Amino acid sequence: MLPLQNITVLDFSTLLPGPLAGLMLARAGARVIKVERPRSGDEMRSYEPKVGEYSVNFALLNAGKESIEIDLKASDAVARLRPLIESADIVLEQFRPGVMDRLGLGYDNLRKINERLIYCAITGWGQSGPKALVAAHDLNYMAESGILGLSAGKDGAPIVPPVLAADIAGGAYPAVMNILLALRMRDQTGKGAFLDIAMGENLLSFAYWGLGNGFAAKQWPGSADALVTGGSPRYQIYKTADGRYLAAAPIEEKFWDNFCAIIGLPEALRVSSAEASSVIEAIAGIISTKTASEWTQLLAGTDVCCSIIASLEEAVADAHFASRHIFDQRIAIGNDVLPALPLPIIKQFSAISTDAPPRLGESTSKLL
Repeated sequence: MLPLQNITVLDFSTLLPGPLAGLMLARAGARVIKVERPRSGDEMRSYEPKVGEYSVNFALLNAGKESIEIDLKASDAVARLRPLIESADIVLEQFRPGVMDRLGLGYDNLRKINERLIYCAITGWGQSGPKALVAAHDLNYMAESGILGLSAGKDGAPIVPPVLAADIAGGAYPAVMNILLALRMRDQTGKGAFLDIAMGENLLSFAYWGLGNGFAAKQWPGSADALVTGGSPRYQIYKTADGRYLAAAPIEEKFWDNFCAIIGLPEALRVSSAEASSVIEAIAGIISTKTASEWTQLLAGTDVCCSIIASLEEAVADAHFASRHIFDQRIAIGNDVLPALPLPIIKQFSAISTDAPPRLGESTSKLL
């Protein structure tokens, strides 16, 4: 018995935030019915690379779901969907505010059909406010939430982040978190809820330390000048002799003492009063004298919080991840079987299967 085994999700979302949220619910046992536009479906279906007829991106995010095709602008769309709305527990959507209302599928209409419905709307800026209708992508949310301006490259310019933090950590994860809270509340009240998930504002908790410094001491952080953004030698990236990089994070004193002793940093540069830029420069000079392999051997087992930066390919092959079996889950794509997307759901709450992603509209005749 999985935690969400008797829960049905009607998912109108596309691309990343909503589909990832739906995937997590599906992995925990929910039945997720993906509502797609006729002929083309979710835009993610067209993304490269492909395995057979499937986009790998689409397959990873939609394995184990069902798919129906329907033109939501058609005059009979709500009537055709009504039986599913009546039996659904959750509606998931990520249109701009007002779109679902114009289609007759907004929360006020649907709760008249099903008062127990939990309606989760994921948007960039929320359902209200001056930016509610402004078009944006992950990079924009990170820029306007102040996150992107906290770190910079050597030329002082902000760096394009390697992760879609707003979509995943600001959208998909809060959506699932609040859906689960709403389900618990429904157990107590019998009533559903409307969940307003705003990706841009959900990023602000990532800068908790900066908010604290600013609100309490009026010390607002700038670009790359704080402890965890590049302003400290204790949280820094250093280049090795063979062109690789050491991620050094010996923040606490015990780790710092160990690190300094191993690399032979002069005593005068180990004290907290030493100028940060001078210490960073000195450490950079020392780290550049040995290869990544040599530093790995010297620092192994020494409690220094240091790591050689791995490529994604190297990380996937890491013996630790293998021992944790995080890539054991599989998805079937045609004649191929690929590792499923690792999700932050512990094993006892997660389905083990080789479910394939749905073909576009494969459940339309059965469900509509």
